[in-house]
Amino acid sequence: MIDVCVIGGGAAGLMAAGAAAQRGLETVILERNEKVGRKVMITGKGRCNVTNNCALLNDLIMNIPVNGRFLFSAFSKFMPADTMEFFENYGVPLKVERGDRVFPESDKSSDIVDALRKFALTSGAKVITGRAKELVVEDNTVKGVKTYDDVFIEAKSVIVATGGKSYPLTGSTGDGYILAEKTGHTIIDPKPSLVPLEVHEGWCSSVMGLSLRNIAIRVEDNENYKCVYKDFGEMLFTHFGVSGPVILSASSHMKNVTKGKYTLYIDLKPALDEDKLDKRIQRDFLENSNKNFINALDGLLPKKLVPVIVRLSGIKPSQKVNQITRAQREELVYLLKNLKLTINGFRPIDEAIVTSGGVSVKDINPKNMMSKKVDNLFFAGEVIDVDAYTGGFNLQIAFSTGMLAGKSVLAE
Repeated sequence: MIDVCVIGGGAAGLMAAGAAAQRGLETVILERNEKVGRKVMITGKGRCNVTNNCALLNDLIMNIPVNGRFLFSAFSKFMPADTMEFFENYGVPLKVERGDRVFPESDKSSDIVDALRKFALTSGAKVITGRAKELVVEDNTVKGVKTYDDVFIEAKSVIVATGGKSYPLTGSTGDGYILAEKTGHTIIDPKPSLVPLEVHEGWCSSVMGLSLRNIAIRVEDNENYKCVYKDFGEMLFTHFGVSGPVILSASSHMKNVTKGKYTLYIDLKPALDEDKLDKRIQRDFLENSNKNFINALDGLLPKKLVPVIVRLSGIKPSQKVNQITRAQREELVYLLKNLKLTINGFRPIDEAIVTSGGVSVKDINPKNMMSKKVDNLFFAGEVIDVDAYTGGFNLQIAFSTGMLAGKSVLAE
């Protein structure tokens, strides 16, 4: 019999295993893939936004819209500053970018995975390949794990760190939900969070691949006419709609999405109010007074977006710039400040960055991550019903809950 079996070799699992093994506990990581950390490898487009340089606990929790207060103890014991110190101690220099996002200086997620693997293995944990089929529980106490290969791993304690259902090709297929539900835990219906958006307007596909930087967005709920989210940053047009950092963050504020419930407005020129933008357009038009309208916007917009804006403006492409009326110009200004997209829905959960939903926090003791239903059974990371905005917060959840679980197993 071993002391600890950690199911899942991702960010939370590796942190939990290392923390447990450091205490002298015989620890095994059960990982279904041949290599650990596959999902970490693809985070941040392969750069790995490892945490957010958020110094205050309350500010950190404010960035966790789903059950943030549940993480108070975990964050208190392992803050972003601790995460940064951890990786730098394991030979990964870090840098802080816009929005206090923290990345490895190398821009290589493999450096983060290597550090986590090194922490777990040098602390004494071992990795075995296999997929957990069920938890063995007797007298409300976990006794070990059975795999799909009919191997029984007898363990005094088990930490479930299997991730959610996003990016299933990395092995994150919702196994933890099944394991937990079979042992009497409530599962909050998993839904995509931090996910690209499908839109009604077909013109998005014509500008597919176009990335816009330094734009502002706002999302309005058409049922109550309230703004549910505002942001500034970068977005991307796709064949189905929109994606990118500000879009992913916006998705986590959109609840019970149905066709037409939400409208996205893009401000293409947030640095200019309508009056200043109008003056800017007048200067451009003066310089291009004899050109056709469609040929007079290159200094104002990305080339791919020009035909779209021309069509939406209602101004004929062949109309001479010096013939454009003040009313037409004012309509153009409004369009550039309020480019409208109607949201049809989320992309599938397997395209989401994280999963919203999972093991109910009501079934977990926040002070040690142990189940309230089964003794010596712990949970860590995305398998729990907590999720955050973009910016490194979701990985911080994994590290903090993993560290707390690893330090709490078999504690006296």
